[in-house]
Amino acid sequence: MTLQRVESSALHQWERIAGKPGDAATRGGRPWRAWLLQVTRLAAWALLVASLPFLALVKVAVVLYERGGYPTTLALAGGVACTTVVVTAYAAWAWHRFTGRVRLALVARRLALPLVVAYSAYALVYVSAGNVKSPQVRAYYASLHPLLRVALSTVILVDRDLVVTDLIRRRADYRTMGLPGNDGSLHYIQPDGYAHAVDLRTTGRSFVKNRLVQAYFWSMGFATLRHVGTADHLHVELPVR
Repeated sequence: MTLQRVESSALHQWERIAGKPGDAATRGGRPWRAWLLQVTRLAAWALLVASLPFLALVKVAVVLYERGGYPTTLALAGGVACTTVVVTAYAAWAWHRFTGRVRLALVARRLALPLVVAYSAYALVYVSAGNVKSPQVRAYYASLHPLLRVALSTVILVDRDLVVTDLIRRRADYRTMGLPGNDGSLHYIQPDGYAHAVDLRTTGRSFVKNRLVQAYFWSMGFATLRHVGTADHLHVELPVR
């Protein structure tokens, strides 16, 4: 019995010593995997938090317009209201972290609402000359449907190289381009006074960028089509109710 206990103890000691390098490697590998996983989670969370107000503005407005049947102004107001709630929640959380108090009404009235309204107004009236093909296209920007303008300005915040190649067309423009007339084109001014389509440049851009932009507009509720007219481009439109 004594010999068996000695042999058992020696064997246990040998297994512990022999297995030490492998265990150390395992212990050394696990923190790296855990660190990478943690960084990925934090990056995804930060991206979601940063983009949520902008996505809420566009998505809620489009849903109210297309599915709810609301007029453009009310649909956009609904998107602004939803985004104001999100920004208020963010600001109230930060306020509570620094002061220990929650002032929802104050934060909403003096910070969130003015900030969201200012951004919406900016998106509706301004597009950079670097994001349009020509001054003529830029001049027609105000004739594009407001929901498309807000969606376009939002994606430009991330994709600074995005270029709008076409907005408004007339029947004669199709003849000039050597294309048959399209009576159903949403590039025409519709009964509500706006064009409901925009063309975006895809040549000279990576496949990933083009797919991400197309996925963004599709997820927001717009119809998208990658096709070739006079040149390869991404066609985005807001269906007319």
